[in-house]
Amino acid sequence: MRLNRSLAILASCLLFFGVLSAIPSVAVAQQQEKRIALVIGNGAYTKVPLATAANDGGLIAQTLQAAGFDVAGARDLDGDTLRKAFRDFVKKAEESGPDTVAVVYLAGYGIQLAGENYFIPVDTTIARDTDIPIEGLRISDYMRQLAALPLKVSVVVLDIAREQPFIQGGQPIASGLALVEPNPRMLIAFNAAPGTVAPDEQGPYGAYAQALAEMIRTGGLSLPELFNRVRLRVNETTKGAQVPWDTQKVDDAQFMFFDRAPDAPTAAVSDQAIAARNKPIRDLGTSDAYVAALERDTLQGYEDFLAAYPRDAMAKRVRAIVAARREAITWRRSYRADTPDAYWSYLRRYPRGPHAADARRRLAILTAALEPPPTFAMIDYDVPPPPPDEIVYVDRPVLMFSDPEFDFEPPPPPPVFFLPPPPADFVVLEPPPPPVGLFFLPRPLFVPIPTYVRAPTYVRPPPNNIIFTNIHNTTVINNVINRPPPAAAVNPAAPVVNPVAPNAAPGARTAPAQAPVVQAGAGPALPAAVMQKATLIQQGKAPVPPSASINPAAKAGLAAGPAGRPPGPRRAAPAAGAQAQPGTPQPAATPPATAPAATGQPPATAAQPGQPAPGAAPTSKQLPMSVPSNEALQLTIGLWKLASLAII
Repeated sequence: MRLNRSLAILASCLLFFGVLSAIPSVAVAQQQEKRIALVIGNGAYTKVPLATAANDGGLIAQTLQAAGFDVAGARDLDGDTLRKAFRDFVKKAEESGPDTVAVVYLAGYGIQLAGENYFIPVDTTIARDTDIPIEGLRISDYMRQLAALPLKVSVVVLDIAREQPFIQGGQPIASGLALVEPNPRMLIAFNAAPGTVAPDEQGPYGAYAQALAEMIRTGGLSLPELFNRVRLRVNETTKGAQVPWDTQKVDDAQFMFFDRAPDAPTAAVSDQAIAARNKPIRDLGTSDAYVAALERDTLQGYEDFLAAYPRDAMAKRVRAIVAARREAITWRRSYRADTPDAYWSYLRRYPRGPHAADARRRLAILTAALEPPPTFAMIDYDVPPPPPDEIVYVDRPVLMFSDPEFDFEPPPPPPVFFLPPPPADFVVLEPPPPPVGLFFLPRPLFVPIPTYVRAPTYVRPPPNNIIFTNIHNTTVINNVINRPPPAAAVNPAAPVVNPVAPNAAPGARTAPAQAPVVQAGAGPALPAAVMQKATLIQQGKAPVPPSASINPAAKAGLAAGPAGRPPGPRRAAPAAGAQAQPGTPQPAATPPATAPAATGQPPATAAQPGQPAPGAAPTSKQLPMSVPSNEALQLTIGLWKLASLAII
């Protein structure tokens, strides 16, 4: 009996100490969350360049670096290099293991066709609908590859819903992006709701990219909460011209970019906001009801607003949102069924709708009649048919909420409990200095993150990332991270393959003479495929791409709409010899491209995303770009070495 009692006590002790010993193991396992990201900013399109796409990519890449991501980033990629960069990233995600968080951010032009979304490379020659699948990058192919991996979470952000300038005649295509459904453990976000497009940007950064960076830096926000706030901020900033959208199958506690310290001045989410979310729309005041419907971003929520406040000033705006969402859901259901009855059902509801041409394309492929027959099996949609007052919003080539034809009232500002104001140092951001070389993203001036916001302790520190280890260290931020390279060495059109790192031995030379000194870890690394292309250009084995001669910022400074509102859709340019109608906005003129120099040599005049065109007066304050002395350079190198060892 005594022996049995002793053995029982011994077993209990072993179990107790076993549990204690397992606790550090759990902590160690938590510390192994690996974060990787791919960021692409395509702006140097020949047809109509995008002024902020490269800058937006640089801002998001920098923000992700601060959150502990190992970021590969590039700008202005052609189709072949873009596809190789994606393949490199999928392979990297596959090799990273099951505790990996993968983020993809794309800025540029996107096009939907027959239920698929395509990212357009800068060397595109798309002129008709049949060119899109050939030249565009079909995004669903890569989302499926990420979904097949045992990743912890994957986030795909498509900042590409813009008015496409490529196809002006022939078979029409729907505007914006097609509604999609996420795979498990995945969030997909659009800068504009399905079927709608964002207005042309007017600042150094796009409204969506700046709002996304702001919310990532807030800390303490789950993924659903973060993107809800992005939607509210963008809608506020653009005066209702843009309504972002996201869909996800992630748990609220599954991932968080930053933690928020217990001594933070305010909670990440207020009790008042939580209470408002649990109330029916009809029980809220009109202003709060509109913001609540926008935050929930469901068809039911918007319809509840219209039922409660049908004559409110926001009712017309909400009706347009409902019209776009209803049509997108209807088309998604039709395309997934992919039968003649499904496409006839769509055409019965929307005979001149955004996807009417898509429906007829599919009917032709299925060798069926292009118009609905007198009798057929109408499919059962998840949503009722559109009322007559919705058709005006969807029977148009481009749906943009800032269209002056709609004459919407600006939305009310969101209450503070729903959306706190942005930090004072993150309201007006300076344009970034010119990129250090061809394909490199611009590097914005890094704004220190509040001291009460910090990366979760279980995040594995990314390799050679000076930003991650110094998000609060203003000395390193001012003297190393935000120190511009020598102005004489910067050429955004020059291929930079192996920049000199700050901790290199004095006199070390790992790059050609024209390559600037680049702070290692201060910016994202080029994807391997992009680095290979830069190497071929540098060696004279490949020509400098025409995109290197295009300055996307030449189209910046677009005139705002009435009362300072964002501009509406661009209209088709008049035929040669025709006179434009008074008051009709015209597409921004494409700047004349400087002819590339000989193979392997950069053009004499470099493109500078985010900067004024050569010879033009600067539109905003420019950063000083003085050439540092040898002593100053050595000081920078020393500071970088210290910063690399710092633990904040």
